Amino acid sequence: MDNKSLIDKLNQYKRLEHNEWTTLIGSFTEEDRAYAASLARSITKEHFGNKIYFRGIIEFSNICKNDCYYCGIRRSNCRLSRYRLSNEDILLCCREGYRLGYRTFVLQSGEDGYYTDERLVPLISAIRAKYPDCAVTLSIGERSRQSYEALFAAGANRYLLRHETANAGHYAKLHPEGMSFEHRINCLWQLKEIGYQTGCGMMVGTPFQTPETLAQDMELICEFQPAMVGIGPFIPHRDTPFGAEKAGSQELTLFLLSLTRIMLPRVLLPSTTALGTVAADGRINGVLAGCNVVMPNLSPLSVRKKYMLYDNKAGTEADAETGLLQLKKQMESIGREVVTGRGDHADYIKKEEAKND
Repeated sequence: MDNKSLIDKLNQYKRLEHNEWTTLIGSFTEEDRAYAASLARSITKEHFGNKIYFRGIIEFSNICKNDCYYCGIRRSNCRLSRYRLSNEDILLCCREGYRLGYRTFVLQSGEDGYYTDERLVPLISAIRAKYPDCAVTLSIGERSRQSYEALFAAGANRYLLRHETANAGHYAKLHPEGMSFEHRINCLWQLKEIGYQTGCGMMVGTPFQTPETLAQDMELICEFQPAMVGIGPFIPHRDTPFGAEKAGSQELTLFLLSLTRIMLPRVLLPSTTALGTVAADGRINGVLAGCNVVMPNLSPLSVRKKYMLYDNKAGTEADAETGLLQLKKQMESIGREVVTGRGDHADYIKKEEAKND
């Protein structure tokens, strides 16, 4: 079966066999990528029209207990100036974001032990009380089930936790001893069971990654059926063990985004900051590959260059309003409309409607 036929099979059945994934990922051509992108755009338009949902990221701490080999805010990076935003700072970011039309706030940080449930619950509750029409998304790493439940009860709606890789051996090559592949995957399933709109995902082009491991990633995504999938190219950071490694391929990243859209037609699929970093038109290319979400930065300009997960990260120069205007112009240039609204996953909307009946 040729690659075009495999893409058609994925479109029909929403899954592939392992060897089919490996073949498709390992041998695709530019023609295959263009075909998948065209199909993904049609599917996106069918389910979402020309709408692009935007979420405001607030990077509230760059302190992290982990020492992941690829990450610029890893514990061992002594060249990094560390910071924490106060609750007042975070609420000011939300206020500015709300004024600009954001209806989803993404609270993102390293795995900073300072942020216990006793500190996070009042913060989340305050955001929900002040902005009841907004969604609160958390991206703060691995925690206990008890903690996830407390944060959900406080009003958090969504949780983003990239699985990074679905291969345990590959995971061990990206992380130091003491970090557990099994625990990370368990966290994802717990989040979904609790009721979060849960997102997973991976970087494309990390060291030791192969078509085989990427095939396992796509199989995990298919099994997990996430509300959102975050896929971006690996970009090295100079102050990490992988600082001299080659960046991931934009073309492969775009191809996998298109395949994800074909496999999960209603998924919320961001065109990531990393895509916008590897190429000036990277976010546009992501949308043309089937993405329907963008996540601009609402963090204070004073800390943005301190939250440098990889080198030359985009979005560190322009303030929130300027960045949003630039983004809107980019999206309008390809016939897309950046819309105000929470942009919940369709399954969540159905559940909410059922509760209200």
